[in-house]
This record gives sequence, structure tokens and C-alpha cells, in this order.
Amino acid sequence: MSNINEVTGRIFDIQRYSIHDGPGIRTIVFMKGCPLRCKWCCNPEGQKHDIQEMNFAGRNKIVGRDVTVSEVMEEIMQDLPYYRRSGGGITLSGGECLFQPKFGLALLEAAKNAGLSTAIETTGFSTWEIYRSYLTLTDHVLMDIKNINNEKHMHFCGQSNERILENARRAAEEHSDITIRVPVIPGFNDTEKEISDIAFFAKSLRGVKKLNLLPYHRLGMDKYSALGRKYELADLPLIEEEKMYRLLAAAEKSGLDCKIGG
Repeated sequence: MSNINEVTGRIFDIQRYSIHDGPGIRTIVFMKGCPLRCKWCCNPEGQKHDIQEMNFAGRNKIVGRDVTVSEVMEEIMQDLPYYRRSGGGITLSGGECLFQPKFGLALLEAAKNAGLSTAIETTGFSTWEIYRSYLTLTDHVLMDIKNINNEKHMHFCGQSNERILENARRAAEEHSDITIRVPVIPGFNDTEKEISDIAFFAKSLRGVKKLNLLPYHRLGMDKYSALGRKYELADLPLIEEEKMYRLLAAAEKSGLDCKIGG
């Protein structure tokens, strides 16, 4: 890709010093736009590609800005000593990082050229050609599998899971470092059978060795009202710790390296 430093994209945040989104200390670039509409999404400001306004307690905040690869890399490289000591680097997130392939690929290529570890957090919802192009520039893949049941997936996420599952199968044939992440949501996928189904599907994928269960939380709830939207899961209870460990035990029967969080 020529002139990669001049390629532009739209982001809504850059988060430094993350330790939960790939190995080591990482900088997370949150990219605007996502084809899914998961009801529990903690980054609703990342769903639309549009630049938006959020109103917190009467104060407006603009969400979304257009940047070049060069501008993002300038900020990322400020923490180069931390990456080198910890084995960290850059992680592309969102939104959905596959949603802006020209920018995402240019940013990954620039990071690679700088000797940084690269990772993506993805729903896997894209054409296979786009997903595959990301894999060639990505060291660590963190991929969501939310439910094997397509009807539930459609209702809670707004899209079919068929493309996601097929892309997971294909990605696992070509990439050897894929961690499956499962946001555990009451009423959606919080039964031992549903978690077991996801885990055994993940186990069937050659490039998958790890599975992380992410307990439901409400940390992004206030963002919905700030965007003038209703948070549909406001009355949903949090999952008790004892239940999370039962779900973890169900996942571990698959033989994968499983944990809560991460």
C-alpha cells in the first residue's frame, strides 16, 4: 500500500496503557462504525460512522474525528519503551475495525513497519476477503462469538451469525493466535448449554487455543441517554460470581484454556 501514512480514517478514542486487549501494554485505537447493534454494547458512540454529539449533564461533546495514519502513529509511538518491555503494541477496536479496511490495513502496516506487535478486536462480520487481509498484518486476534443460535443472535445483535461463524472457521485455518471472547449476557447466552456450545465450536477451530468469558456490565449505559437513545437492557441483572464460575466450568469441558475476563 503506497503512502500509507496519508491514509485517513475516523476514530472516536485512543486509549493508552491497556493490559486487557492483547499481550503486554497496548494502545487501543477505537474506530468508528459497526454493522452490528448489540443491545449491551458499551461503546454505542462507535456504532455509527457519523461524527456525533453526546450530551452529558448539559455539556456537549463531539464524538468522532478524522485522522491520518501518521497522526495516530505519532501518538502510539510515545509509549514505545512500554511496548518493548512488555511485548505490547497496538490493538484496533471499535466499533468494528474491519468496517474501515483501507484505514485499518494502513494503520496495521505502519505499526508492523515500526516493529510493533499488532492485534485486532473484531466481531468477524465482514467479507472474507477483508477479514483475511487483516489477518496477514495481525499477530493476535481477539474475536467475539456471541451465540451459536442464529435466531437469538439476530434479535440481540441485529445481524445473522452465519457470516461470523464461517469467517471464524476460515480464520482459524490461516491464523494460529486467535482468542475467542464471549460477552455473557443474561437472557441471551448465560446458560451452561449455550456457553458449552460456543466453547466446543471454538475448540473445533484449529487456530483457537483460548476462550474468555466477559461478564455483563452496565458501564456504557449512560452513553445511550447522552446520544438520545434508550438503553434496552437497563433492568437486566448482573451475573453472580458463582454462576460465572459454573459457566466457566462448562466452557472448560471443551479442553480450551478458559478464563473469566481478559
